[in-house]
Amino acid sequence: MNDPSSPAEEKGASNPGSAAPGQLQIEIDEATAQGAYVNFMIVGHTDTEFTLDFIYVQPHQPKGKVRFRVITAPSHAKRMLAALEENVRKHEASHGPIKAGSEPEKKIGFSQS
Repeated sequence: MNDPSSPAEEKGASNPGSAAPGQLQIEIDEATAQGAYVNFMIVGHTDTEFTLDFIYVQPHQPKGKVRFRVITAPSHAKRMLAALEENVRKHEASHGPIKAGSEPEKKIGFSQS
């Protein structure tokens, strides 16, 4: 699976006439392209979908904020996992092992804003 942030992929997405026949064209607006930093994630699932909440927790604060939520089919969640595993392997091959962060010490709950 290709790294969606590679320059070739971005070039194809921004130049609609440059794609090979049968190639999927993906557009991204400027705000979305900026991305959002997250340092925590919660995953939930039912028999028909996975929900991934991407969260930013400020250091030394008792609260975090969900920056975005992705809801997807189990089959796509499995493809996402495979793509992430492949890209982590590539990153570690180039930059060395990634040290896993520690689990949060506090209980986690949701509040509506």
